[in-house]
Amino acid sequence: MEENKHIIIKTLEEVVGDGFGRYSKYIIQDRAIPDARDGLKPVQRRILYAMHKEGNVYTKPYRKSAKSVGVIIGNYHPHGDSSVYDAMVRLSQDWKLNYPLVDMHGNNGSMDGDSAAAMRYTEARLSAISALLLQDVEKNTVSFAPNFDDTELEPTVLPAYYPNLLVNGSTGISAGYATDIPPHNLGEVIDAVILKMKKKTATLDELLECVKGPDFPTGGIIQGVDQIKKAYQSGKGRIVVRSKLTVETVKNIKSIVITELPYEVNKGDLVKKMDEIKAEKAIDGIVAVRDESDRHGLRVVVEIKKEANEKLILNYLYKHTNLQVYYNFNMVAIVNKAPKLLGLEGFLKAYIDHQREVLTNYTNYELDTSLARMHIVEGLMKAVDIIDEIIEIIRASKNRGDSIVNLVDRFEFSEKQASAIVDLRLYRLSNTDIVLLEEEAAKLYEYIAYNRDILENPSSLDKVIIKRLQGIKKEFGYERKSVIEDEIVEINISKEALIQDVEVMVSISRDGYIKRASMRSYASNDDDFIKKEDDFIAYVSKASTLNKLLLFFDNGYYAYLPVYDIVETKWKDFGKHINNYVTGLENAKVVQAVLVNDFTSKGVITSVSNVGMIKSSLLSDFEVTRYSKALKYMNLKAGEKVVSLFNASILDDVILFSQNGFVLRYPLANVALTSLRSAGVKAMKLVNDHLVDGFNVQPGSNQQAYMVFSNGNTKRVKVSEFTLGNRGNKGSHVIKAKKTNPDLLVKVLKIDNNEKVFICDSNYNVDMVEAFDTKLSTGFEGLRKSVPIENKEVIIDAALTQDILLEQILDDPSDVVKNDGSDQEQLSLFE
Repeated sequence: MEENKHIIIKTLEEVVGDGFGRYSKYIIQDRAIPDARDGLKPVQRRILYAMHKEGNVYTKPYRKSAKSVGVIIGNYHPHGDSSVYDAMVRLSQDWKLNYPLVDMHGNNGSMDGDSAAAMRYTEARLSAISALLLQDVEKNTVSFAPNFDDTELEPTVLPAYYPNLLVNGSTGISAGYATDIPPHNLGEVIDAVILKMKKKTATLDELLECVKGPDFPTGGIIQGVDQIKKAYQSGKGRIVVRSKLTVETVKNIKSIVITELPYEVNKGDLVKKMDEIKAEKAIDGIVAVRDESDRHGLRVVVEIKKEANEKLILNYLYKHTNLQVYYNFNMVAIVNKAPKLLGLEGFLKAYIDHQREVLTNYTNYELDTSLARMHIVEGLMKAVDIIDEIIEIIRASKNRGDSIVNLVDRFEFSEKQASAIVDLRLYRLSNTDIVLLEEEAAKLYEYIAYNRDILENPSSLDKVIIKRLQGIKKEFGYERKSVIEDEIVEINISKEALIQDVEVMVSISRDGYIKRASMRSYASNDDDFIKKEDDFIAYVSKASTLNKLLLFFDNGYYAYLPVYDIVETKWKDFGKHINNYVTGLENAKVVQAVLVNDFTSKGVITSVSNVGMIKSSLLSDFEVTRYSKALKYMNLKAGEKVVSLFNASILDDVILFSQNGFVLRYPLANVALTSLRSAGVKAMKLVNDHLVDGFNVQPGSNQQAYMVFSNGNTKRVKVSEFTLGNRGNKGSHVIKAKKTNPDLLVKVLKIDNNEKVFICDSNYNVDMVEAFDTKLSTGFEGLRKSVPIENKEVIIDAALTQDILLEQILDDPSDVVKNDGSDQEQLSLFE
């Protein structure tokens, strides 16, 4: 069977690869990436050329945009009308281009992202500067190619008598390539072109003396000279663009007034975002956000409180809105029909080479035209001397063609000269017209010599280009809009600076459940205090959201937790476990919490272990910046745990209590300050005993020690009764030793005379006594046995002298039995 010659056999990979390759080549060269010579994409070039050819120029009245779009689509760009109209609209927007190439009459959009009116409503024509892009396009200055249906010719590039690509910039995305070329100042770019033409070896630093950096049509402040230089060297770089603004105070009202925005920032979205920040109170101090922009210019007002820190608010807005943005250079353009990443020198070279080629083509065209005209003028001048004979020959000829042939044969005129003579009107043969012909001939000789000089001498060609550029700069140049600052100002906003100082309630259970509630939630809660089974409250206090909470656990680790980081809940909720904030605290129990306002204070954190070790570290050592993991504050061995911790002054005394009832007091200064990871030093000599508690007191203090024993008895002793000893001693016995069923010390509280004491066992049996209900003991005589509590855990906390916790825990505080033991030395609390 003969193979069908019309079937092409290829693999899927070949078909897809070839098809995508051609598609990619098309959208790179003919859609998304601008030409380095005229700075235009094909659709933009076709828009300008179509309007130019139709005579829709700046010196004539506007025409309906729909008419122009129709011509563009019908003759040059066979795509959707919306895509063509959108491209035309962008060419008219003065916040997108430094020099709009289309002058549009009507609604052409806005900086708020509003769309332009439909093309049937708007009118357009070429702008004045567009004439410089199209000037002499018909004089063989550039190459032409057939349009999509071979009915028209269109230019493949425009003459572009000014460096449009750098002046207006460009952006686009294609297959595998993208481009972001920022707009620049016309005068600066022209100066750089001239410098490069005059000095071929000009360095980048010398060019940067001309081109300071981008110059955006919306102005703004550009930061990062080093990045600008990097971008102009390699084609890639990153700069910061921030808004231009002032802080004004009018009639005691302080406002941030924004007058210029970063390039391509949507003003409407920016105002909306700032208003959301105000509504959400993400930062305190913003009162109102208003857009007061009008035909006279942009003006966005952020009204702030009189006492507000405008610098902090500005930094927050810079960081969280488009008040400041990054602009990324990615300067890709088509060079020799291929995409190429160019630096400043590459763009200048591409433009200068193009201008030299354009001027060479233009000069050749003008020279050819001048030579052709000179040939005709020479024939006419020759004809004046023999006009009578010429007239006779023409009268004797049969027709125009015969006249031309006869004149060529008789006088050796060329056919073009003979044709011009035959078409000449007789009045042109007067003496006056002979003089005009002679003057024209003289000018033509001079112009021909001028053009030949340009073609023969590169320096003469460059002088013409330079002179034209200088004229364009003089006519269209303007002062720089964007301000350039050398360094990028880093925005550093501490999280604390954004936090409002709000009073809240904080609670921590011994098992590590933490919650933060508003004072309103706390005050409105009538239910019992919610806690997990077999858990109890270890700490409750009012706090500021600006405070830091140090949570110390019995395993020798602590958690650093800013109060503002604690999730806010209702007061009746459980709260969240510490493991939601900090890792590494599984099965650890809370020993103590310290609320810190200022870590620079001279306080020390002192901890005591059950095996009789003590250590002190500066409070400032506990401040950290990263707190996702638990940190060690005391080095413990297996079986050891921290039993007491307190925030003290180095001038205080420390009082330690052992389970067997021994008490030792000595100056805290005897405990050397050590690092957080140390084990500490020996605190107290223990013999078949262990420490159960300890606290600090000031010398001369009138405070008292409130002791609870395992049999439920209590004892109250003035701390002044505990005389000073030496660190490491055994101490004095607070009760008489008993061989059977001894009184074991469980918990000790440091109290004042008028404080209430809250005590509960592990079954949450609760009692409260006035401190003075326990008879103040003198000396260290032993306690008599009372009703035991069966070795159940006893919890005491003098912080709960505040009625707030008691009211939360008890259904009815009046149910609490106040023990009346004023005439007893000991009280049984759990009968």
